[in-house]
Amino acid sequence: MLTVGTEWLIEASGCDAGALRDEAALREVFARAIRELELRVVGEQMWHKFPGEGGVTGLALLTESHLACHTYPELNAATFNLYCCRERAAWPWAERLREMLGAQDVSVRSLRRTAHAPSAQTHTPSAQAHASSGQPDAPSIQTHAQSVQASAPSAFEGLAQAAREGEA
Repeated sequence: MLTVGTEWLIEASGCDAGALRDEAALREVFARAIRELELRVVGEQMWHKFPGEGGVTGLALLTESHLACHTYPELNAATFNLYCCRERAAWPWAERLREMLGAQDVSVRSLRRTAHAPSAQTHTPSAQAHASSGQPDAPSIQTHAQSVQASAPSAFEGLAQAAREGEA
């Protein structure tokens, strides 16, 4: 298996609701992560502020892949996703989100993304189908839990469950 990247899934709860509605504050979280991790943005970042007391969603396309967020001010929660195809040091998400958004609990999961190395001697049915159709092989992507940092995700999961029940 070849590692093709690392993906970080971040859940922050107990955040300041005002900060979660503030597009400028979230843009600053992105700017700081991008600067400190030396990421490279492709094109314009995309942002959407939901009406009234709603949250914000944002996406930055990176040469390394992407950085995304979605906030839930009504739950005092935010989620972030960073995927990098190149080796990176872990960013101090818990420290930064506590400082910048007032987060009380931050859960960070890191997933190593992998693909099977191509082999001239091994052909799977999928590879044979691609070969006969003239299309290039598409590697099989798998995820593996690698690490968990900061506090338990149960606080966020409880808030998310409450929100789902309220929507039902």
